[in-house]
Amino acid sequence: MKSIPPAPWKIVLAFGLVYVFWGSTYLGIGIAVEHIPPALMCALRFSVAGVLMLAYCGLTGRRIRYSGKQLFHMAVVGILLLMGGNLTLSFAERIVPTGLAALLIAVTPLWFLVLDSIFLGDHHISKRGKAGLGLGIVGVIVLIWPKLTSVGSIGNRELWWSLSLLGGSFSWALGSVLSKKWKSSADPFSATAWQVTFAGAANLVFAVLAGDFSHVTWTARGLGATLYLVVCGSWIGYTAYIYLLAHVPTSKVSTYAYVNPVVAVFLGWLVLHERVDHFILFGSAVVVASVVLVSSAKVTTRTVADDLAAAEVGGD
Repeated sequence: MKSIPPAPWKIVLAFGLVYVFWGSTYLGIGIAVEHIPPALMCALRFSVAGVLMLAYCGLTGRRIRYSGKQLFHMAVVGILLLMGGNLTLSFAERIVPTGLAALLIAVTPLWFLVLDSIFLGDHHISKRGKAGLGLGIVGVIVLIWPKLTSVGSIGNRELWWSLSLLGGSFSWALGSVLSKKWKSSADPFSATAWQVTFAGAANLVFAVLAGDFSHVTWTARGLGATLYLVVCGSWIGYTAYIYLLAHVPTSKVSTYAYVNPVVAVFLGWLVLHERVDHFILFGSAVVVASVVLVSSAKVTTRTVADDLAAAEVGGD
């Protein structure tokens, strides 16, 4: 039986929630990790969010019991997204300015384009998409150029953590694509709750092994930022994101990546007084342009007939 598509206003609302709240979470993470170690902050954030979401699902009669295979898939997706992606970002934001971190994360749609072609079928990437991939690499180089040319230890630390964000964005994109590939009959909200819970548990294990509890300083500022991340980042933003993945092509969902940095750069400048230089301005323009190219490019599925017809496939 063919599923009924959601109402357009629900899609628009979900995009708005992801755009606004996730753009502000860069600032929230930057404040939270000032005194709370990244792994412990992520463990606290996701464990609280996940457990309360599961409790809500149970109390409202939503399905929360799933097969071992389904739970495994949820665990893999949650850990790739919220540990591989968010934990890396949280570590990086101790060194890298929040606005720059958001701009580097903006290359995520480039990973989407590549991973979509690998996991979601035999896809043909158009010339526009390939141009976007190349332009995105140029944008990243511009953004990290001051770090590449720096000889100081601080510059080197920023460079390596900046590069780590590219790995984190790959993990995030991989988790997102697998979430779409493994799409099942699971309730989207309870599935999200399990993903967040598994990520919280994995981050907690990491925090214990890293000895984070002996290095934490509990402050109202840090706890307030963590609470904001629980409510706006995990409950609202992440749920809206998973909802979009289930109903909208990943290339369209990934447009959040060029809206969030605008919000993050502005808030970083306004609240944390982060510097916005010409490298940030030019590099962000290049990255945003590349993401627009990638997101608007057509990705077609090749068939045997297409291969036999040869020259028919290509272009936008």
